[in-house]
This record gives sequence, structure tokens and C-alpha cells, in this order.
Amino acid sequence: MTLNILFLTITIHKRKTSPQEAVHQEMVEKIYEQKNDRQISMYRM
Repeated sequence: MTLNILFLTITIHKRKTSPQEAVHQEMVEKIYEQKNDRQISMYRM
């Protein structure tokens, strides 16, 4: 009789963002919010 057991360990680390990535992400969020505001204002007309 053969018993094959597989042990798997998964480690998750929080990714650290660089200052440049943080600025880029902030710009993307700002543009996304502006786009949504424009769409909402078009529906209100």
C-alpha cells in the first residue's frame, strides 16, 4: 500500500508600493471619479 501525501505551504506577503506607484494610483482614482461624475451629470440633464 502506497500513501502519497503532498504538503503545500502558501505564504502571502503584502506588496509594498513605491512612491511613484502610489502617485500613479492616486491619479488613476482621481480620473475614474471625474469620469463617473461626468456620467452622472449627463443622466441628470
